[in-house]
Amino acid sequence: MSIVVNLDVMMAKRKIGLMELAELIDITPANLSILKNSKAKAIRFSTLEEICRALDCQPGDILEFVEDEKS
Repeated sequence: MSIVVNLDVMMAKRKIGLMELAELIDITPANLSILKNSKAKAIRFSTLEEICRALDCQPGDILEFVEDEKS
């Protein structure tokens, strides 16, 4: 089981780049990139709130739970 981060999809839908979003939510581009590329181990609710506010979306638009396929 894993959480998939669809931030890049939502950013594309809203036509906003990494640098612009990072500036809007006051986070470093490097940290936003880590989140966008699904390398983050955690996210603060305050950061998630700012992302949702900036992209006018819900947390479920960004985070998705996916079950691993059984062999």
